[in-house]
Amino acid sequence: MDDSSGTRMERRHRGRRRFLEILGAAAGGRLVAGGLAPGIAYAGTLTQAQRDKMTPDEIIELMKEGNERFRKGSRLSRDYMAEQTAAAKGQHPAAVILSCIDSRAPAEVIMDLGIGDVFNSRVAGNISNDDILGSMEFACKVAGAKVVLVMGHTSCGAIKGAIDGVKLGNLTALLAKIRPAVASTTFEGDRSSANPAFVDAVARKNVELTMTTIRGNSAILRDLEAAKAIKIAGAIYNLKTGEVEFLL
Repeated sequence: MDDSSGTRMERRHRGRRRFLEILGAAAGGRLVAGGLAPGIAYAGTLTQAQRDKMTPDEIIELMKEGNERFRKGSRLSRDYMAEQTAAAKGQHPAAVILSCIDSRAPAEVIMDLGIGDVFNSRVAGNISNDDILGSMEFACKVAGAKVVLVMGHTSCGAIKGAIDGVKLGNLTALLAKIRPAVASTTFEGDRSSANPAFVDAVARKNVELTMTTIRGNSAILRDLEAAKAIKIAGAIYNLKTGEVEFLL
């Protein structure tokens, strides 16, 4: 094994140790096969004490590390029923994620998160509305989540529909919320849904505008962020590579 492979393996094991220390040191009920070998089965769930001692930046770092495990095919081996049983006693998620309904972008899977780790709100085009804002306010102000993550993705059908001006029942009003991102995207070249680069540029702008909308329409979340109690962040998930790019 060359030096670079050894370094990657060391980072992988260090990431797993850190994840288990932060998310499960006090939880117990952990099944371990071969120490830090790939046979680890994570059987706990996030406790309030563990969540509360983490900063928003540390929570985002854990999401990044989880996505790295996903991309390398080294996701933690989980006992989901054990996690569910533990979480049934109470939930203390670290973040609330607003993502698209796209079946190829399940947040918990692509960031290697377990039951009880995050709240998840999904809607086509990851747009914000009053109901979603209320849910986020509950997640952060009442339940104690410390990160609001808006996650878009490449090749988004809702983005393409907004670019094309699609009109279809209730979808018409939803796509209208994305059109400001189409208009405000700076792009040289073909500004059509047939151009993947333009679609992805609009998706990125849509994430940025949704973050702005959240701050502008929720005094609760805006004040929590000003007090550094939470962080509002954005991300783009690449369907081809599996990478989550964080926009901080």
